[in-house]
Amino acid sequence: MSPAARAITPSYVRLSGEIADQAVLDSLHAVFPQANVAHAYASTEAGVGFDVDDGRAGFPASYVGARDRKVEMAIVDESLRIRSPGTALRYLGAQSPALRDAEGFVETGDLLELRAGRYYFVGRRGGIINVGGLKVHPEEVEAVINRHPDVRMSLVRSRKNAITGAIVVADVVLQPTAGGVAERAADVKREIMQACRDALAEHKVPATIRVVPALDVGASGKAGAACVTSS
Repeated sequence: MSPAARAITPSYVRLSGEIADQAVLDSLHAVFPQANVAHAYASTEAGVGFDVDDGRAGFPASYVGARDRKVEMAIVDESLRIRSPGTALRYLGAQSPALRDAEGFVETGDLLELRAGRYYFVGRRGGIINVGGLKVHPEEVEAVINRHPDVRMSLVRSRKNAITGAIVVADVVLQPTAGGVAERAADVKREIMQACRDALAEHKVPATIRVVPALDVGASGKAGAACVTSS
């Protein structure tokens, strides 16, 4: 994010809170090749759930159900649940929902997929895009887009469609270069679209890709769409 980052040589880099995808981890390794890059998963309600220091996205399946860990994790209906001594007492407000289930676990709403002995985050339960009855996790599409070397960040969202109910669209911010963005935007969009077709099911491929100067970022630092647009 800053050219000054290359002026330091840390031996350890740790991401906390946000789910780290492989593109982010690989970029950090490229900038700080001498550093051990780790990432931690944390929930606002339950605190830090785990940390991983092998340079890979996701986490080992052995973390789930382990009784020798301070923080216990379980997966119910593909969603991660955490039981921790650091869990908050309750939500504020008389009409607020229960914070924990009957066994003391907090439902995080983060959905997981098991692949080759490792769990990977695939999206949020409330963020699923329904394309003609088929589910699309925006984060899965963003991970493919973000692997393009000219992409700085992306935001995948839904747009209303009369036939399927919704379609997938993407906003992309390109890396700044001396040559400018406009000169290469069309080529990059074609390359991104091809990468999505190669890696994703047809209903997950964005119908449109728009190059934008910036994404809407909230107070928490998370990117989000301010509105649904039409083209």
